[in-house]
Amino acid sequence: MKEAPEFRELGRGTLPPLPAVRRKIAVIRRTFGTPAGLDTAMSRALLLRVSAGEAPETLRLHVPGRIVAFGRQDVAADGYWAAVAAAATAGFTPIERLAGGRAAVFHEGTLAFAWSIPDPEPTRRTRARFAELAGIVATALAGLGVDARIGEVPGEYCPGEFSVSAGGRRKLMGVGQRLTRRAAHVGGVIVVSDPALANAALAPVYAALGLDWDPAVTGSVADEVPGATTEQVAAAVLTEFGRRHELVPAEVDAATVELAERLRPEHVAVGRAPARG
Repeated sequence: MKEAPEFRELGRGTLPPLPAVRRKIAVIRRTFGTPAGLDTAMSRALLLRVSAGEAPETLRLHVPGRIVAFGRQDVAADGYWAAVAAAATAGFTPIERLAGGRAAVFHEGTLAFAWSIPDPEPTRRTRARFAELAGIVATALAGLGVDARIGEVPGEYCPGEFSVSAGGRRKLMGVGQRLTRRAAHVGGVIVVSDPALANAALAPVYAALGLDWDPAVTGSVADEVPGATTEQVAAAVLTEFGRRHELVPAEVDAATVELAERLRPEHVAVGRAPARG
């Protein structure tokens, strides 16, 4: 398993260092589940407005609906449209997400996060943002009693160096990024419960995309801490964010909602014509 060296002790109780600068972050807890694609479009709209200096640094943390989120590599794959159909057949809305990586799954037993961070030179701090987010989630989960580790688990879906796992054996959190000219989006999902539901959607999707993976390494927080809920995990994550930054409860303004509604069709996979015949 590949780990970020500065966080190897997290599973044994060592906290990562606090950031040098304590920033103010607007926190939005609202879900935009309908119509299809609006939730992703809302995260993109916030990213664009943060990049333009029209909105503050913003963290969305919410319980999503049943979604399979495809990355750019998936969209370019030969099996993409078969994967889209497989997701829909499984009862999951297929969407095209902001962050990189391969297909990831969201459902009512997961916690989604979307963090829009202003940065005049976003490419210079890509790894630092990954490390901070992974450290926040791993520390939050460790506080709940999880043996939280950072690093790719062999066989995990949507593999990544900054995944958070239970003991390096079962993936609990995946994260990706998207950069604009003056901001970055750090987004992903924490599986709190029902990993079998996640696997039920991922199995036909990954088969269609021709991706190898091991469903046995898909885990959940509740497997490690029986009875854990999405609200408990959200509270733990926000507590750790609050240890590092000043959090300000917020709502989405009308201009962001309007922009998200215009962007929404670009993130809906079902009903759009394939790029090739």
